[in-house]
Amino acid sequence: MIYQHKGKILAFTILFVLVQISKSIAQKNYTKAGYVRFYSTTPIENIEAINKSVVAVLDAQTGNIQVSVLMKGFEFEKALMQEHFNENYVESNKFPKAVFTGTITDFSKVVYAKDGMYSVKVKGKLSIHGVEHDIETSGLISIAKGIPQIMTEFSVSLADYKISIPSIVAEKIAKQVKITMKGTLDNVLK
Repeated sequence: MIYQHKGKILAFTILFVLVQISKSIAQKNYTKAGYVRFYSTTPIENIEAINKSVVAVLDAQTGNIQVSVLMKGFEFEKALMQEHFNENYVESNKFPKAVFTGTITDFSKVVYAKDGMYSVKVKGKLSIHGVEHDIETSGLISIAKGIPQIMTEFSVSLADYKISIPSIVAEKIAKQVKITMKGTLDNVLK
């Protein structure tokens, strides 16, 4: 009887270890509730928009990352700003998404099994308004109980993405816009 009990404990322990190992390899972590903020500041006016329904996927083996943002998901303080953003500037009906596809180039230093904060470099392509450009930036990956949280901040030039600003409001909108992205990737694809 004692041997059967020890055998069950051993079998359970082995199963538990295998599940934990399989969680740490060959998986993709994702969220559908990521956060992107853009911020434009000028002496005349500050403009901020937030999108809380960003999809982000991180491959735990390769460091490949993809982030997809529905442009109509950005919320502004003023409804008129949101309307102008979608209709006149980013043309959301024609270009519904912004997408980043890239790699965390030094991903090997991130240890999923160890809670902590890891500074990383990210390199890839950002597509906005039908235009794609290379992006290189730094970021942070925070691991808590095996769950990664990603964070980065960088600036983009509106002209690089062929986003035209009418001269009548040009002084109110910065030529460089600060982008902040973060997300807790607490879901797993296998």
